[in-house]
Amino acid sequence: MIRVLLADDETMIRAGVKAILTTDPEIEVVAEAGDGHEAVELARLHRPDVVLLDIRMPRLDGLGAARELRRAAPGSSVVMLTTFSEDAYIAGALGSGVSGFLLKSGDPRELVAGVRAAAEGAAFLSPGVARRVIDTLGGERLSRTAEARARLAPLTGREREVVALVGAGLSNAEIAARLFVVEGTVKAHVSAVLGRLELRNRVQLAVLAHEAGLMPGAPDA
Repeated sequence: MIRVLLADDETMIRAGVKAILTTDPEIEVVAEAGDGHEAVELARLHRPDVVLLDIRMPRLDGLGAARELRRAAPGSSVVMLTTFSEDAYIAGALGSGVSGFLLKSGDPRELVAGVRAAAEGAAFLSPGVARRVIDTLGGERLSRTAEARARLAPLTGREREVVALVGAGLSNAEIAARLFVVEGTVKAHVSAVLGRLELRNRVQLAVLAHEAGLMPGAPDA
């Protein structure tokens, strides 16, 4: 089972999100919080696989809660769920080390897919957010493409394959199956690449892959 903690200050929103998530028999909502402080405390208690956070909440907002969760529940992946798609929120969420960013106005299937991806260690961005994320981190497109390719140039061929598959949204297990290696090998590659490129998480690595045009099946830049 994928154990989820859901945090939103609106009771009806929580009920709706829970109803969507529990259509998947492998997802269980183990706790609900009405603000960021409560979410952090409940995460310490329940140790969920995924914490689904609204960005705007009283006492402690989702961005602050995400930062606290990195210390309080480092084994939990964090996914932001919000009605707001402004660049400042996107940049703030990425800076807080989240694994995904979903819009409440998106397709309900994206919600389930995002939680599943986060639980498997993959990054997930709503299609409506992905373009804005790249622009937020990207600046002028052509110069960013050149910079991204330069950053990836020192990687080995196998590392570039792994980065491309991370960019495509695959989990470690899916990448391992695609490359015919064990999952631990993929984890080691991802960890090494994140450290070498000084990236915080898989979302930032996925963005870099997109900026460089390094996608599965594409010729090397």
